[in-house]
Amino acid sequence: MDVDDLRRLLSAEGLQLLDEVGDLSSGTDIVRTVSRLRAAGYDGGLVAAVLEQARLRSRARAKFGDFADRMLFTPSGLEQATRLRVAALHAGRFAEAGIDVVADLGCGIGADALAIAALDLGVVAVERDELTAAVAAFNLAPFPSARVELGDAQETDLAGVGGVWLDPARREGATRLKDPGDWSPSLDWTFALAERMAAGIKLGPGIDRALIPDGLEAQWISVDREVVELVLWSGALARPGIRRGALVLGPSGVAELTAPADSPDAETGGLGGYLVEPDGAVIRARLIGDLARSLGGRMIDPTIAWITTDEPASTAFGQAFRVLERFPLDVKTLKRELSAREIGTLEIKKRGVDIDPAQFRTKLALSGARSATLVLTRVAGARAALLVERL
Repeated sequence: MDVDDLRRLLSAEGLQLLDEVGDLSSGTDIVRTVSRLRAAGYDGGLVAAVLEQARLRSRARAKFGDFADRMLFTPSGLEQATRLRVAALHAGRFAEAGIDVVADLGCGIGADALAIAALDLGVVAVERDELTAAVAAFNLAPFPSARVELGDAQETDLAGVGGVWLDPARREGATRLKDPGDWSPSLDWTFALAERMAAGIKLGPGIDRALIPDGLEAQWISVDREVVELVLWSGALARPGIRRGALVLGPSGVAELTAPADSPDAETGGLGGYLVEPDGAVIRARLIGDLARSLGGRMIDPTIAWITTDEPASTAFGQAFRVLERFPLDVKTLKRELSAREIGTLEIKKRGVDIDPAQFRTKLALSGARSATLVLTRVAGARAALLVERL
């Protein structure tokens, strides 16, 4: 989308047509839709802009739910935007800290600013890209406490602002920036600002942990078992005594595991009757040891993020399995055993072994009507294949 496309969309005709087109699912006949709209007399440029935006709205429902139907998006802005469910939790931090005005420095399409403004907090949303700033202004229009400024985050006047939210841009065009000094704003500037005032900083969950300043609270967040981001909190937004957190959002709600530092590893012991695969946020936060101890469990190997227990374990911080059989990690053995059990559909989970699951599955020549889960890993240093079932 370019500026001309946005102008077309923001016309009365464009917004009305966008609402009329509605949802464009994968099964929509785009060619027929284009032909119908052109036959109705709509300009080709307007039709193209509306259909692109309709597709983006359809994709955006995974992040924004029904709110997507009144928002505008850019492709990169949608990709980088915080899920509304997560953004609402971030916004709650600012409200709980008593911060009345928040500066969203590098607001993108305005996802986080929208969640903050929805709590009746003042929001100054700053974006340096003119097109993206215009999209953010449209998305924030329903909230009188929010305003969008076109400008550079590093040059923003923060007088009267009680806290800041930053999402440093990690992409330039289609290229992911590898040097944090090239991010916008740079990490050095971002961390220096966080030393001076309350700040929330959204980063990629796989960032080099050596870059995380010691004094900040680091919170890894997963949604439906996918680790989506790392947020660093400073000042009044950081919780006393907490430096590591794993926030897990799933179908059953929200749960968090916290600690003052990386947790010591749990002891290693023999394979029990049950396995727990820690959530990715727990692994990233290095709180596996605390989780294992809370479950009365132990590690199956000093270098493997799997917990074993003797009794069934139920936790929001991982997936639990019953161990049915243990086999050597050998293709011939597994092929014979799975065939005997008539297993034709196999989920393969692997950790700590250099195996491509797709290629490995092909070698097993599966056939049969039953399904199963196979864990390829190491137990006390020995390669093993564990036939398991979810609890």
